[in-house]
Amino acid sequence: MKPNFSLRLRIFNLNCWGIPYLSKHRADRMRRLGDFLNQESFDLALLEEVWSEQDFQYLRQKLSPTYPAAHHFRSGIIGSGLCVFSKHPIQELTQHVYTLNGYPYMIHHGDWFSGKAVGLLVLHLSGMVLNAYVTHLHAEYNRQKDIYLAHRVAQAWELAQFIHHTSKKADVVLLCGDLNMHPEDLGCCLLKEWTGLRDAYLETRDFKGSEEGNTMVPKNCYVNQQELKPFPFGVRIDYMLYKAVSGFYISCKSLETTTGNDPYSGTPLSDHEALMATLFVRHSPPQQSPNSTHRPAERSPLMSVLKEAWTELGLGMAQARWWAAFASYVIGLGLLLLALLCVLAAGGGAREAAILLWTPSVGLVLWAGRTRPRVSLDVSQAHSPSPGCCS
Repeated sequence: MKPNFSLRLRIFNLNCWGIPYLSKHRADRMRRLGDFLNQESFDLALLEEVWSEQDFQYLRQKLSPTYPAAHHFRSGIIGSGLCVFSKHPIQELTQHVYTLNGYPYMIHHGDWFSGKAVGLLVLHLSGMVLNAYVTHLHAEYNRQKDIYLAHRVAQAWELAQFIHHTSKKADVVLLCGDLNMHPEDLGCCLLKEWTGLRDAYLETRDFKGSEEGNTMVPKNCYVNQQELKPFPFGVRIDYMLYKAVSGFYISCKSLETTTGNDPYSGTPLSDHEALMATLFVRHSPPQQSPNSTHRPAERSPLMSVLKEAWTELGLGMAQARWWAAFASYVIGLGLLLLALLCVLAAGGGAREAAILLWTPSVGLVLWAGRTRPRVSLDVSQAHSPSPGCCS
């Protein structure tokens, strides 16, 4: 690697809110998004919630002159919604679907059907290997009574492990996506502490955009204002995180967000705000490379986060066991009633009694089938952690 090596990367990230038949003005927003990406000519555009194959193919065709490389990560029943567009050739592609991802009976939330995942693309840029990840974690829905907290913590752990095991040959690691977590949330701290990824919003010296870098803001006409009532300035749940390994140094020269409006037409591209960053990668002399040996004191923040995650997931597992036991009792009662129904039917019992027993029996069996799945996180055999970075 040349001592004067330097590379500028312009990155774009957006949760596109592209739910067929439900998202407002979807076709128009996709058209304007394509115009915007072509005009700005980023090195990488990483998108979430592009749920429609038709929308992806439309963007792919429209962006092909500027972004010749593109990929749509497919998973689940309706797809992960993740896709990428690159100016540079993509050398490798893979994805990991999260093991724990909501409940199938929560149809109105839909996360289970989407097969939430993390996608990885590998780029070779002037001899440097860049691993870029795009992801979308389970939504929160209710912060006061969050039944999906353990799910997001488990997904954050899987994401951290996936990055750890797939980035060993990378010179630079970049993660973009909708984490559905506030910066101080447990899962977000766990991800940063374990991987050593740094937050572009906290690192940049040149920020322009919504207050506190928030990516869901009240000014956006597509946002549910009632959900943001406790947060008058909005929330920051979309991120650009990065790090460089020995021999390289990466910094965020500038970071910008939209502020409730399309920078050109004045109407929003999505219910989320877009993130636009300019990153600089340069050669770092060996003596400036971070020390890979960490003292116990440096590992204490990570251990604290791991213990908290272990406790939270323990609570989730206890809740899952309770639901499993409860469902077993209800199913047993339902089967007992069904057996009694069969005896009455065989003995010519009263029709009214049969109907009276049949209705609750079927209802109990079906309702009990909504048992919540187990939640687990194995950190007992964790590898040596990366340096802490979450305050």
